[in-house]
Amino acid sequence: MLEIGPGAAHLWYVFSDAVRDEALLAAYHRLMAPDEATRQARFLFAENRHEYLLTRALVRTVLSKYADVAPEAWTFVRNEFGRPEIAGPPGVPPLRFNLSNTHGLIACLVAVDRDVGVDVEDTERVRSATEIADRFFSPAEVRALRAQPLERQRTRFFEYWTLKESYIKARGMGLAIPLDHFSFHLDDGPTIGISFDPRLDDDRAAWQFALRRPSARHMMAVAIRRGSDPPLSIELKETVPLLDRG
Repeated sequence: MLEIGPGAAHLWYVFSDAVRDEALLAAYHRLMAPDEATRQARFLFAENRHEYLLTRALVRTVLSKYADVAPEAWTFVRNEFGRPEIAGPPGVPPLRFNLSNTHGLIACLVAVDRDVGVDVEDTERVRSATEIADRFFSPAEVRALRAQPLERQRTRFFEYWTLKESYIKARGMGLAIPLDHFSFHLDDGPTIGISFDPRLDDDRAAWQFALRRPSARHMMAVAIRRGSDPPLSIELKETVPLLDRG
């Protein structure tokens, strides 16, 4: 069983396109709760069904690395904005997690008793990055994005986008938080900074952020509410559910 202390967060990820073994996928189906199986069946496209299946397998098997609980025994609830949390079984550690998926990549961020958010994006999927930024980003972010060399603007767009998504997911409010009410600062020092519109009533010193590139195609960002604690270590762990026993 793995240990995860208060000073660490573990970021698990799986490249979903590579997981196609029929026996393994059937085992994933057996892990799902009835409501999850019903939701999976509703997806129109096979690739969406595949991503959802692996997402459920990932979170269930990852959580079972930290507790003596069978993957199929976990139960979940959602808050009013849709963020999932652990509901049971009773007596499990105070784990918190967040999930994200995009074409070819699924991620699960885990920590102990603190808000966490993760976002993953396929950087080949957006054609008009600067137009999206003009519409949704803060003025400061738009200026910083357009100040980048043209060949860097697409990468910077996805750095902003994944960070913003990770923050609103960690807050547990999703798009109820306007994306232009907070700004990320990526050129001011060695760490990623954030500033807030006063209406958000948040403390920038309480947050820790990180960007990772698990592949040439994918961007990944994490947000962790560390409060007054020292910065957490963030450990990346590639996995294939049920095959990786680590």
